[in-house]
Amino acid sequence: MSRIGRKPVEIPAKVNVAVNGQEVTVTGPKGELKLNVHPQITVKQEDGRLLVERPNDLGPTRALHGLTRALLANMVTGVTDGFMKTLVVEGVGYSGELRGKDLVMKLGYSHEIVVNPPPNVTFEVEGRNPTIIRVKGIDRQVVGQVAADIRGLRPPEPYKGKGVRYSDEIIRRKAGKAGKTK
Repeated sequence: MSRIGRKPVEIPAKVNVAVNGQEVTVTGPKGELKLNVHPQITVKQEDGRLLVERPNDLGPTRALHGLTRALLANMVTGVTDGFMKTLVVEGVGYSGELRGKDLVMKLGYSHEIVVNPPPNVTFEVEGRNPTIIRVKGIDRQVVGQVAADIRGLRPPEPYKGKGVRYSDEIIRRKAGKAGKTK
């Protein structure tokens, strides 16, 4: 069996889980998430834990087993603690600011770029340092996708390191021109 899929998902006291056929709804202090489980996978709730089971040992079914368990664990974590991605903006004049709920980015283009947050996602910009942007939300996939979209507006370049990068991302720098020799 899948090592990940075999492990039960613990449900904290403040989280409410409803299994209705192939639809699992997780409700917690931060919000509510829903997941439609693949028809081959079954989810059971027993003794404050979620158990994920599969009918056979075929490769695709084993993959779905581990995936479903990981998605359910991320849902439980999301409605209790939430997820966050931190982005760093580097470059002279590059910055981000909040206007209402929207994030306005200045990235060296002739215009400002406005990023509208999807539902259940919020942006934070450090007050004194407008080059650090945090994307927060309860759905891990949505938070990661929004952060990737913001990074894609001006990916970091290897010569000066200008652009938008993740806080834990390391940019491999290149030397640039070596110069002319006579």
